[in-house]
Amino acid sequence: MSSSDQEAGTAVDPPKTGSAADAPEDASALEPATATASGSPEAGDRQGMTPRQARRLRITVASALMVLAAVVLAVRLASRSSVLVVGVYGLLLVLCGLVIELSRRGRTRLGTYLLGAGLVGALLGDWVLLP
Repeated sequence: MSSSDQEAGTAVDPPKTGSAADAPEDASALEPATATASGSPEAGDRQGMTPRQARRLRITVASALMVLAAVVLAVRLASRSSVLVVGVYGLLLVLCGLVIELSRRGRTRLGTYLLGAGLVGALLGDWVLLP
């Protein structure tokens, strides 16, 4: 058997018409096509979120954290006007924007690590630096 014959053997054959004995074989051939139409490549291989869902989730979380940081910044500036307050929460706002941009470009894992480290850093900075 030549290599062109082997490649032709791996191609998808058209559905067979005929006896009832072919029905289970045809049904199993249709399952992967149904699974790809639903969004996931194969039903058994992938668990969890798709990359697009992960990016959207990361963008949503970073946007919500950005709004929260802006509110906390406004509250802190109302109680005490300090350059450190602007610095800590301003850096958190910039980091949230950076995470959103990284998520848009498909770097969700890096964005997750930066968002977690930035949040911990902002909380520590607020606790240690700000009286």
